[in-house]
Amino acid sequence: MSKQFFSKLSQNYIEVLEDNEYYDITIEVGEDPNVKIFRAHMIVLCYRSPFLRRILASKKMNNDVTLVHIKFPNISPEIFQIILKYVYGGIISLNEKEPLEILRVLAAADQ
Repeated sequence: MSKQFFSKLSQNYIEVLEDNEYYDITIEVGEDPNVKIFRAHMIVLCYRSPFLRRILASKKMNNDVTLVHIKFPNISPEIFQIILKYVYGGIISLNEKEPLEILRVLAAADQ
């Protein structure tokens, strides 16, 4: 029974990530011409990632507007999508046929 609870909870957080209504942070990743902006939620990121908590704390102190914007030009949108899905839902989907993808995720997560 608890297994179903956690899978439903995980799915709910993925739905929050995919919902474009209540976000309070935008994250720009990649370099031209491969740039994507993700919408996210500061509270989730702060509690799931000490690295993002430090970045967001400094941004929030320097910025009085409600929407915070950060950039990670050295991470591809495809890799960041994998990381963000893991941060929200505890789900990681890697292409096992692409060992380079796994290395890219590990390198980006090492930040």
